[in-house]
Amino acid sequence: MYKEDFTQRQIMIHHFYEYHHYRDEHPPEVDFHEHAFYEIYLFISGNVNYIIEGRTYKLQPGDILLTNNSDIHRPDILPSDQPYERAIIWLDEDLFNGLCLIGEDLTVCFKDAARRNYRLIRPTQFQRTQIQKMCEVLEFEHANHQIGSRVQSYAAIITILVLLSRAYYDTPDSAQEDVTESDLVNRIILYINEHLSDNLTLDALAEHFYISKYHLGHQFKQFTGLSLYQYIMKKRLTVARNRLTLGTPVTTAYIECGFNDYSNFLKAFKREFGCNPSYFSKNKPSVRNTM
Repeated sequence: MYKEDFTQRQIMIHHFYEYHHYRDEHPPEVDFHEHAFYEIYLFISGNVNYIIEGRTYKLQPGDILLTNNSDIHRPDILPSDQPYERAIIWLDEDLFNGLCLIGEDLTVCFKDAARRNYRLIRPTQFQRTQIQKMCEVLEFEHANHQIGSRVQSYAAIITILVLLSRAYYDTPDSAQEDVTESDLVNRIILYINEHLSDNLTLDALAEHFYISKYHLGHQFKQFTGLSLYQYIMKKRLTVARNRLTLGTPVTTAYIECGFNDYSNFLKAFKREFGCNPSYFSKNKPSVRNTM
């Protein structure tokens, strides 16, 4: 069976896509993270609650999660008599841009998942079997390197995207029973994302939502796994990074994302991403891909 040793690699080293299959008897520690590309997470086995943007998904084997380049997330890997096994597909913007040239926008389900703040796909058995077959094609072509392997691999990736796009809209409402969330925290996260350049202190948010600072801070930490300050800082840095990759000048990006002092922004940016903002402006890499 094809699988890899888990690594903490932080960049995509291949253009368009990467496919990874991990199986850990002793699951790794994974912190909250974000990355500059789209991710498809296919859960195979184990005991995992996956936290994405304040919602916790109790995963069943075969479940799929979609994250984009702004989502803060981490798996909460619990004790299990089964190994923690998952397949991961990373997709960069250029792959989707190429598909748009023939009139297909396969980012729609990712964008809708972000809009709804609901990232779970629970495919039918038939859909799971089809997706699994395409993953097997990817693994076979990766292992054998025959003539046409790259073409076959790209075809498998595109087929997976089509299958996922269809499965996304077929996911039953009953899957929501495995999602833990807070309406208050959802509203706070939506407000933060829409007002990154505003004053987002605990005092200001407590006043805006007419609740005590203690209650707000406690609820936010309970459902997101991060303090309010940690979440806002990660979100501001992530959005600033994404704007840099689109060509926004550094001086504009850091102000638009709520940083009033460049030196503080620079320190926080280097701490989060391990490089200067100019690295993204010049090279536009994909980063922060821990699963």
